[in-house]
Amino acid sequence: MTGLPLLQLLLLFWFLPTTSAKRMKTICLLRRSFYILEDYYRPGDLIIGGNLPLETSVYSLGVDFIINPSQDHLPTLVMPKNYQQFLALVFAVREVNKDLVLLPNITLGFHIYDNRKIERRISLLSFSLLSKRRQVVPGYKCNRRDTLLSIIGGLNSKSSRLMASIFSIFKVPQLGVGFEFSLGHRTVYPSFFRINPNEFSQYVGLVQLLLHFQWNWVGILAPQSDNGESFISTLTPMLKEKEICLAFTAMFKYNIFTTTSLEILHNFKIWSKAEVIVLFGDSRSVIDLVLSMDAHEAKTKTSFCKVWILTSHWKVSVMGLRSVSMCIKPFHGSLHFRDHTGDALEFSRFLLSLDPYNPQGDLFLPLWWGMVFDCKIHIPSRIPQKGKKQCTGNENLQNLPNYIFETSMTGESYNIYNAIHALGHALHAMFGSRARPTMMRLGKRTSNVQSWQILYYLKEVKFNNSAGDEVSFSENGLGSPRFDLLNWVFLPNQSFVPTKVGRIDPRAPPGQDFTINSDVIVWATKKIPFARCGMKRCQAGERRRVPEGKQVCCYQCDACPDGTISNHTDAAHCQPCPEDQYPNKDNNQCIAKKIHFLAYQDTLGYSLVSLILFLSMTTSAVLVIFYKHHDTPIVKANNRDLSYLLLVSLLLCFLCSFLFIGQPRKITCLLQQSAFAILFSLAVSTVLAKTVMVVLAFMATKPGNKSRKLLGKPLTNSIVLGCPLIQALLCVIWLVTSPPFPSLDFHSLFGEIILECNEGSVLMFYSVLAYMGFLALISFTVAFLARKLPDSFNEAKFITFSMLVFCSVWISFLPTYLSTKGKSMAAVEIFSILASGGALLACILFPKCYIILLRPDLNCRENMIRNKNL
Repeated sequence: MTGLPLLQLLLLFWFLPTTSAKRMKTICLLRRSFYILEDYYRPGDLIIGGNLPLETSVYSLGVDFIINPSQDHLPTLVMPKNYQQFLALVFAVREVNKDLVLLPNITLGFHIYDNRKIERRISLLSFSLLSKRRQVVPGYKCNRRDTLLSIIGGLNSKSSRLMASIFSIFKVPQLGVGFEFSLGHRTVYPSFFRINPNEFSQYVGLVQLLLHFQWNWVGILAPQSDNGESFISTLTPMLKEKEICLAFTAMFKYNIFTTTSLEILHNFKIWSKAEVIVLFGDSRSVIDLVLSMDAHEAKTKTSFCKVWILTSHWKVSVMGLRSVSMCIKPFHGSLHFRDHTGDALEFSRFLLSLDPYNPQGDLFLPLWWGMVFDCKIHIPSRIPQKGKKQCTGNENLQNLPNYIFETSMTGESYNIYNAIHALGHALHAMFGSRARPTMMRLGKRTSNVQSWQILYYLKEVKFNNSAGDEVSFSENGLGSPRFDLLNWVFLPNQSFVPTKVGRIDPRAPPGQDFTINSDVIVWATKKIPFARCGMKRCQAGERRRVPEGKQVCCYQCDACPDGTISNHTDAAHCQPCPEDQYPNKDNNQCIAKKIHFLAYQDTLGYSLVSLILFLSMTTSAVLVIFYKHHDTPIVKANNRDLSYLLLVSLLLCFLCSFLFIGQPRKITCLLQQSAFAILFSLAVSTVLAKTVMVVLAFMATKPGNKSRKLLGKPLTNSIVLGCPLIQALLCVIWLVTSPPFPSLDFHSLFGEIILECNEGSVLMFYSVLAYMGFLALISFTVAFLARKLPDSFNEAKFITFSMLVFCSVWISFLPTYLSTKGKSMAAVEIFSILASGGALLACILFPKCYIILLRPDLNCRENMIRNKNL
């Protein structure tokens, strides 16, 4: 049984394939089928590689793992405008080499490839640049003399990421179009530097553009890709924050072989919802859109006339050559955000000096020249082709339309130009550093330079280029995010020309970071489009109201409620005016409120002043009459001293009314109520003393009555001094605890600010009034009981009537005072003071003046004794 497993093991070895222990011969070069021919090489001490697109594939084939990918040749079309990027790299390298101050002993070379926008070719060329020429052995020099300093390439985010994943392994600086990655992933791409502006600044500028033209109903078109999704997800919340609504958000991927007419019509029905459309996508993806537009126009026989806002990814270029009207005419009047460019000196002259018959190693120039001028470059060793004109080499680049080629530097070329100069300044800083060996500072051993050594210096680069622009690099690359805003115009002569109408510069002061000259813009719709959801804009004095179920931009307009205003169009809310202002009748402006108080210049104030002066003069006249006739019986009989005191107190009461007229101030507010209360308490106390003296005088005439002892000045003085003293004590407590003060009432009267005296303590105010009413009630009661006393000099009847009027005035004062505001309140109190004081003057003192002045015959002792017991 033990022999069976051994037999099975022998059979197993029998079926195993034969192996060879022969060792493969190790050689230096790896010979493979990857052979790159299309390149432009210029030797130098340090080499700058270029992995740039001149052509693009028409379509992409899936990998089937049947044929060798290197032998898979895809149909391509030349993109004529892209060739300027090749020339910008060559021109910048020449400028750096000519600058004897920047790099006096170092010559830069370059090695440029056309990657045709094919991903596997981009990777292959990246490996090739890391290897010996025409071989793919990354990082293996093998007697290679020229040193790879840096790579210029990755002119879209996808290719940049692909290249960065290769060159970051070897720490070779890559300068290309930026792509998104988190701060934590910076260690994954340590050698990548962005050369284009940060896209976020472009999105901020795009929002500002929409706000400038007050467009709040726009559409977004983007290709079905990661970049398209990222664009929509980034821009949408920014638009929402500014209350800009999206009429639609669509992602397109047109395929002429699979897309039906119904699908095209359905898409354009959706896209027609907006007058302004934001288009994201590069030239290749926009071709899909153009084909859709052309198919739509053919089906409907109508043009799709919209205002397009194009991002910097879009390039005005024509693939192939002669599809001008189809490719670019639909974008007439569009607004295009493009990377900022400057006027680099001598660049246009450099372009005009190109000679296709003397390309100086540039294998791309003859091909490109023949394409753009639609001619054939004659090769001496070959027989000229018939049916196609021969290129003379004297064709003028300035005669080419802008959509084919621009002699002024484009934004992408300007970025490459600045990137090359940044490398030159970084080398200058590195070789000028004291940390470098002397030989390297003298440029004698540049072959020892490693590409990773320049990374630190690239992060610190800052210089002014030949266009006068400041260029600075940080850890992530370009630190000056600027964009130009162009208006593309398709002219009748088939030319498509840009006009710079604005710019974005986040480094500029606030308010100047986005500028635009809208007067020079040519619109596809002949006028500024009304890109708004609602047909009516809310004017000043109105506010927006969003119907239920509608977007915030699809609002209706309602008038502002009372007391609020809106002073600009499309106001979301009506704002109340400040307390010292009020809305005008249109509710679109706040007007300063007038200060409201009882002024001397007012008709009411003038009338009250006249009345005060009249009563004061009358009181003074009565006082003079009493003084001149102080020895007459009627004056003596009615207690001369109390009459004088009553007249003086009434005069002061009338004069204290002036405290209620004019602008209230701190001192007048303190004195108003206190002076009035104390003086009126003195007047009422005097009346009370007179009444008490009448009663005591009558009672003293009866036999055995001891009231005669109370007659005299001690009692009158006690009443006259004691009662006002209590009132004065209440006023002192009031002024100490919670004194009156000037205050502003903003809300009681429309359009006016009431300047009044606040009582401070309402309780003390009513306590003072209550005490004065208490004195008046006692005086009235005593006078009423003594009104029928049989005394010829009895004043009780007059006092009774005067106190009845007095109490009536002040009882009616309270409700009237509480129901009025402002100057009316002050007028009510003044009138009450004058009316009650006038009642005392008229009822008590005027009858005596009548006898003194008009009936002197009655002013005698005999007459009073005769009528004593009537």
